[in-house]
This record gives sequence, structure tokens and C-alpha cells, in this order.
Amino acid sequence: MNDNDRSIVAFAMLAHATVHTYELSIPIFVVIWLQEFSVTTALLGTVVAVGYALFGIGALPGGILADRLGAKTLVVACLLGMGGSFLLLGFAPGVPTIALALGLWGVAASVYHPAGLSLLSTGVDERGTGFAYHGMAGNVGIAFGPLVTALLLLAFDWQTVAWLLVVPAVLAVGYAVTAEFDEMAAVSTDGGEDSAGDDAANDGLGGFLTDSRALFTAGFALAIAVVLMNGIFYRGVLTFLPDVLGNFLPPITDYVQLFEPGSAMAEEFDLASYVYVGLLTVGIGGQYVGGKLTDRVPVTRGLLSVFAGLVVVAVLFVPAAQAGLVPLLAVSAVLGFLLFAIQPLYQATIAEYSPPDDRGLSYGFTYLANFGVGAAGAALAGVLLSAVGTDGTFLALAAFPAVGAAFAVALSRVGTRQSST
Repeated sequence: MNDNDRSIVAFAMLAHATVHTYELSIPIFVVIWLQEFSVTTALLGTVVAVGYALFGIGALPGGILADRLGAKTLVVACLLGMGGSFLLLGFAPGVPTIALALGLWGVAASVYHPAGLSLLSTGVDERGTGFAYHGMAGNVGIAFGPLVTALLLLAFDWQTVAWLLVVPAVLAVGYAVTAEFDEMAAVSTDGGEDSAGDDAANDGLGGFLTDSRALFTAGFALAIAVVLMNGIFYRGVLTFLPDVLGNFLPPITDYVQLFEPGSAMAEEFDLASYVYVGLLTVGIGGQYVGGKLTDRVPVTRGLLSVFAGLVVVAVLFVPAAQAGLVPLLAVSAVLGFLLFAIQPLYQATIAEYSPPDDRGLSYGFTYLANFGVGAAGAALAGVLLSAVGTDGTFLALAAFPAVGAAFAVALSRVGTRQSST
């Protein structure tokens, strides 16, 4: 990668890791809040769900703003907003302020993916490699964010931990102030014509509808359908996976004596949580391989391969888990690898089937589908687990990557792309 590529990728990696560090730290705080405040799980769950819903819903207006204001400006605003929301969280005296802080976090965080991915797709020449490193950084936040939060809570109260989590946002903003790069270095120009007048004409609802109609070609619609299938499967599998793993894993004392029997540490140690973190960590490698594949094979072929792998893993997960610890760890590692290998592939697909001028809008629709509508996968998994059990749940969820593979095949036959970059 050239200097411009490296500067953009470093900035996006830091911001991406920060977003997911905050996202996955929230469930750790929930355990504390349930003990500290007189609140039901239903109410607190609703409060948290609103923040997460805004994380997805805000992606669409975030994409529009990225095209209007510039991706870098919006990412910096996102970082400031997330840091400010966790600063407010540290002052929260009760659940209403927690609700406000999490809502502000959701609004601020929602703009990151359309802005950050737009920046990578228009500014980085080696797009696939940029997506790979960007995805790996996100997985660092996903895997180690909750781990770091839990460790900090051993030494500090939750308010102090919330304040300490402001530091990543401050560091990222500090880098942004010094970083210099060309956001449009990787896309061809139209001969140098000034598009300011067009931008002004396209502002407002009319411009949004016009741009959206132009964006939704058959190819882009199929690409969004691919993203939606992935989003439902992703949320459906991961939301209850720690509980599922706990049902199959034997006590750690069956293999090794880490703590004194009956000690507080022995009681608190949850092997399923660490297997879950390990699964998410394996996803770092999946992000890298998936990103590299976008530079080496047609993205539709990569999507088809990974979706097919996810179908197989979903079907075999419960039988492997029942076969013993080693098969369970193996199938969990493969699941973690594939879940995140697909992300740079669908991100690159969106870039190929959308024009550079509307790249922020295209990623807005992408993450509205992935995080917003895809969040229904969590509710679906909850219903399935209560109705048909773990085995039936994984078999039912396998239908989504299967349909995603069919959409990838259809996309490969469309052939007409809006972007040559």
C-alpha cells in the first residue's frame, strides 16, 4: 500500500476497533446494572435494545451525511459522540441517564460503518487489503473490548471504567487531527468538473429519493439481499452462543485445576465466555483472509464459498458439540472464522455495485440491512430456542446462508456494475 492507503487504513482501523469495543462492553455493564439498580431484565433489555437499534437505523442517514460532509469529518464526529456518551454514562445516577447515554452512543456509532467503509472504498487503491485490515481491527474490538472491560471492573467501579473507555476515542481523534490523506484517491474523476452545484441540487428528500432510485439497480438490490441474509444469521447465532456453549462445555476442573476448589475465582470462572472470546478472536484471521480474497477472486465466488461453509457449520454444530470438547472447539473456530471472513467480501461487493459518488449512501443501506433489519435474527433465535431447542435452531438458521448463497449466484449472473473501481 502507498502512504495515502496506509494513513486511511490506520485511521479507519483505530476507529473501527473503538466502535466495537463500546458495542461489546455494554453487555458487561448490564450485569452490574441489574445488581445496582432496581430494574427488571425486561426494562433494562429494552433500554439496551434501543441503543443497538439506533446503531443500525442511523446508518442510512449516516451514509447520506458521509456523501455530503465527507467521510473523515463524519468519522471524527462519531468518535467524539461515542466518547461523550460514555463520559455521560460514567455520571449516570440511574437507568434514565443510562438510557440517554446508550441512545446517544447508538446515534453516534451508527454513522461509522457507512462513513468508514466509504472512505476505504474511495481512498484506498488496494481496497481488499484495506477491508481486511479494517475488519481485523473491528474484531480486536469485538473480542478484546469485553475482556478488557471485565478486567477493569475487577479493579474499578463501573462508572470509572466507563470514563476509562473514553480514552480510545480520544486517541483516535488525536490521530485524525494529524492524519492527512486524500479521500478520493482511488476513484476516477469525471474530468475535473465541479459537482458542487449537483450536490446542492440533490440535497433534501428529493435528492435522497433520486439517488436511492439510481442506486438500486438489480445488482445492488441483490447485494443488499446478501448482506441481509448474513446479518440475520450473524445476530441469530452470536446472540445466544455463550449460553449454548455453556450447555455443552464440561466444567474446567474436568481438565485442569486453575483455582482452589470452592474459591470465589473458581465460582466466577466461566469457560464458555472464554471459548466465546476465542471464537471471536479467530474471526481476526477470517477478516484477513476474506479481505485478501476480494483482491484475488470474484467477490460473488468468495461469497458463495463462505455461505456454503456456514451452511455446513450450522448443520454440524450441535452434533460436533455433543461429540466432545475437541470437536466443539474445532467447529467453534471454523464458525468464528467464516462469520467474519464474509464481511470484507460483502463490503467489497457493495463497492462494486454502487457508484463512488453515492458510496456513503450505499453503505448506509448496507448497515441498515445488516445491523438494523438483521437484528431480527436475535429475536428469531430466541423464539426458535424455546420452540425447537438448540439443534432445531441451528438447522433453521442454516437456511439464511443457504438463501444468501443463492443470491450470490444470482448476483454473479447480473454482470452489470455501477462502478469500475
